[in-house]
Amino acid sequence: MKLDNIDKKLLELLQTDSKQTTKQLSLQLGLSVTAVYERIKKLEKEKVIKQYVALVNKNKIEKSFLVFCHVQLEKHNKDHITVFEKEVNRLEEVTECFHVSGDYDYILKVYVKDMDAYRDFIVNKLTALKHVGNTRSVFTIGEVKNSIAIAL
Repeated sequence: MKLDNIDKKLLELLQTDSKQTTKQLSLQLGLSVTAVYERIKKLEKEKVIKQYVALVNKNKIEKSFLVFCHVQLEKHNKDHITVFEKEVNRLEEVTECFHVSGDYDYILKVYVKDMDAYRDFIVNKLTALKHVGNTRSVFTIGEVKNSIAIAL
């Protein structure tokens, strides 16, 4: 789907605050409410807009300890990859998992309460998965930039 400038501006506005009404969006875009509604529906239908979510304050739910965990499988073959990916999707502490190139096979983004909770996660969950050969953890000190919006 080819996005025009209005689609791009609409997506930027929705990425900033998806709870805006079509009336609020129409005023910012200089379009009718109906035109905005139809554009949003088209973007949803074409899967340009995948979903709407609420962003939770991690400090308020005691999940502010962020760790990037690098995982190396015992062997990098189809069976090991398939099993690992299925199992890692079940771990609630893992919010994102990327298959990467380099010395490690995966990078996991893990949110837990504190170091004790992370130790429990590593010992009892992650290293208990089949085919995990080696892990390396990188603990975050502070957040410099955290944006879910994609520049258009």
